[in-house]
Amino acid sequence: MSGTPLLAVAFALIGALLFACGSVAQQSAAAGVAEDEALLAELVRSKRWWAGLLGDGGGYVFQAIALGVGSVLVVQPLIVASLLFALPLSARFSGARMTARTWAMALALAGALVVFLIVGNPTEGHNSAAIADWLIPLAGVLGLVAAAVATAMTRIGPGPRALLLGFASGALYGVAVALTKSVIDLLHLGPAAVLGNWTTWALVAAGLTGFYLQQRAFHAGPLSASLPAITIAEPLVAAFLGFAVLGERLRVQGPGIALIAVAVLVMVVTTVGLSRSQADVTTHAQSSQPVLS
Repeated sequence: MSGTPLLAVAFALIGALLFACGSVAQQSAAAGVAEDEALLAELVRSKRWWAGLLGDGGGYVFQAIALGVGSVLVVQPLIVASLLFALPLSARFSGARMTARTWAMALALAGALVVFLIVGNPTEGHNSAAIADWLIPLAGVLGLVAAAVATAMTRIGPGPRALLLGFASGALYGVAVALTKSVIDLLHLGPAAVLGNWTTWALVAAGLTGFYLQQRAFHAGPLSASLPAITIAEPLVAAFLGFAVLGERLRVQGPGIALIAVAVLVMVVTTVGLSRSQADVTTHAQSSQPVLS
């Protein structure tokens, strides 16, 4: 990879570390709110939740900088690396120990990320697109989000409700990532251009709604249901929009395609497994010597 992608990798990894810190703090704060209590009212009283929010804010800043110098297909898979930072942090503060299986999944995820970036060698595409190019892909994503939220509001169990709300949250975060790429391209034109463009306000709406649904997901059911859904939906939706709207592509042919397919499958499987491990240790943080599974 050239110097610019390497810079994007560095900024994305810093963002992933900050997202990990924010995630650990916010999950433990949200999970500690009793089911019959008002979620947001309780969270705003929690110093831990505000610390997590600060971590998320810092992570987003570095993610945006990374998107400014690299493609969504480079940056967003690396944000998944927040799990590699979050698990040791969760274990450290809860007194948990990470098993050999957890370490194996972490190493497999790291290896799959390296293969995806080196073999896939993603192109940067273009930073912005006409609203007509956004309409169909964005409508499809928002339709899935609406269906997930509507289903979550029916009489279903806590686990499925948390999973559906988590998917909706992650999908909206993925939309926000793709829109961030477009908004960054407007910065050199000045504040008027940024505030006058629809992508800015769509970014704000997607981010705020995704954040709210994330808190609802953490509160609705077990973290082992919501966290994997959030963690998987965000990069998949962001990559889809990067491909469908921003014209990003993987520069790979022949046997490399099969290798990329395997790497993506490994990333999905290990991300789900590591998300569940993090959720388990966060949920049982008060237990004596909990073990990551």
